[in-house]
Amino acid sequence: MFLVQLGLTGLFIALVPLSYVWVKASDDKFRKLVWVTTFLTLDLVMFGGFTRLTDSGLGCPDWPGCYGTASPFIAHAQIAAAHAALPSGPVSMQKAWIEMIHRYFAMAIGVLIIAQTLIAWVARVKRRPLHVSPWWPTALLLLIGVQGAFGAWTVTMKLQPVIVTTHLLLGLALLGTLGWLAARVTPVPAWEPEVARWRVAALVGLALLVLQIALGGWVSTNYAVLACTDFPTCNGQWVPPMDFAHGFHLWRALGMTSDGDAIAQDALVAIHWTHRTFAVVVIAYLVMLALKLRRFESLKRPANGVLAVVALQFATGLSNIVLQWPLPVAVAHNGGAAILLLLLVVLNFRTASSRPGRAAIPTHDAAPA
Repeated sequence: MFLVQLGLTGLFIALVPLSYVWVKASDDKFRKLVWVTTFLTLDLVMFGGFTRLTDSGLGCPDWPGCYGTASPFIAHAQIAAAHAALPSGPVSMQKAWIEMIHRYFAMAIGVLIIAQTLIAWVARVKRRPLHVSPWWPTALLLLIGVQGAFGAWTVTMKLQPVIVTTHLLLGLALLGTLGWLAARVTPVPAWEPEVARWRVAALVGLALLVLQIALGGWVSTNYAVLACTDFPTCNGQWVPPMDFAHGFHLWRALGMTSDGDAIAQDALVAIHWTHRTFAVVVIAYLVMLALKLRRFESLKRPANGVLAVVALQFATGLSNIVLQWPLPVAVAHNGGAAILLLLLVVLNFRTASSRPGRAAIPTHDAAPA
C-alpha cells in the first residue's frame, strides 16, 4: 500500500511542472517539457548533494519508503526511537525528511520522463515531427531505473563510497543526457563551418570534466574535504605523505580499508590532493577552450558560461578549504559542477552538429497540444 502512496506523491509533484508546460500558449510543448525536466534534474542533483552533505543519506535506513511507510509523519515513532537510542546517529526527523524529499522529487522526475517517452512514441505513431527519436526518452527512462537501483543500494549498503559515487555519476549522466536532448530539440544557431574543427577539443574537455567530477565525488563520499586544511599547500607541504593504495581502493566500507581497519589520514589526503591537483589541469584546459570558442556566435553564450562557472568552482572549492566546508558553499560547488557539465554538453552538441547537411529545427514543433 505504501508503494502506491509513494507513487501518487511523485505523480502529484510532477503534475505541477506538467501543468505549467501544458497551459502555456505554445506549440513546442515537448521542447518545454524537456527543458523543465532538465532544470528540475539539475535541482535534484543539487539536493542530492545537500542530502549527502547533511549526512542524511541514512535518515530513512530502508528503501524506497521510510520504515516501511510512505512518509516520516507515519514513521514518527520509529524515527524517534532510533534517534533516542543513538542521538549522534544517522537517523533523525530532520534527516528523514531531507532523504524522503529527495526520493519524492526523484520519483517526480521519473514521471516527467515517462511523459516524454509517451509523447515521443505517440508522435512517432501519428507521424508528428518532434525532431527527436522516441528512443532518446526511452533510454532516459532506462537510465533513471538504473539510477533508482543505485539509490536503493546507497541505503542498503550503508553509504559505501563506490556505490554513492556511482549514484552521483549516474545522476549527472541523466542530467547530461537530458541536456543533450534539450539541445537536440532546440533550434540550432546559424551554421559556422569552422566550429566543426573543435569537436575533438570539446569532447576532451567533457571527458576531463567527468573525471574531475568523479574525483570530487570520491572526495565527498569519503568525507575527505578537510584532509588538507590549507591552500595552495596541503597541510604545509606541496607533496604531503599519501596512501594512494587505500585511498583509491574502490570496494570497501565507508571510513574503512579493504581489510576492515579504520582508514588512515594519509589515504584521505591522497584523495583530496589528487582532486585538487587535477583541478589545475581541468581549469587550465577549460579556460583555454572557452576563450577559443567564444569567438563563434553559436558558441559564445555557453563558452562565456564555462568561464563564469569555472571561476565560481575555483572560488567555492577554495572556500570549502579556507572556511572549513560551510554547507551553502559545498552545495554551490556541487551545483557548479553540474552546471558546468550541462554547458560542456551544449558545446559538444553544437560542435558536433555544426556540419553541412544537418537540417535546422524550425522555431515551433508540431507537438501534441
